[in-house]
Amino acid sequence: MYLARFSYDVSPANRQKAIDFIRREAEAAGREGLKARLLVPLTRGQGGAALQFEVELTSLDQLEGLRHRNGDKDDTGDWMRAFSEILLSPPMVEILRVD
Repeated sequence: MYLARFSYDVSPANRQKAIDFIRREAEAAGREGLKARLLVPLTRGQGGAALQFEVELTSLDQLEGLRHRNGDKDDTGDWMRAFSEILLSPPMVEILRVD
């Protein structure tokens, strides 16, 4: 099994909007049968992510599908564009193998 973790840096003013976007992403992953969760760091080091999204994958091939189907199929581009507009930097992506 693998974990894909996406770390997002947003300003405090956009925190709730970002949480709503990430919840939407987690719900879409759930509809695909994937276990996903929003992580809200209670503490973070300098430069640490404000919010994280984590999804369990059985195959790395699922990662590509995950990034191209967020939300409704008809508005994926609009959704991702709107989310990217509130990010302070590009998301950091970590892929971990569960041992």
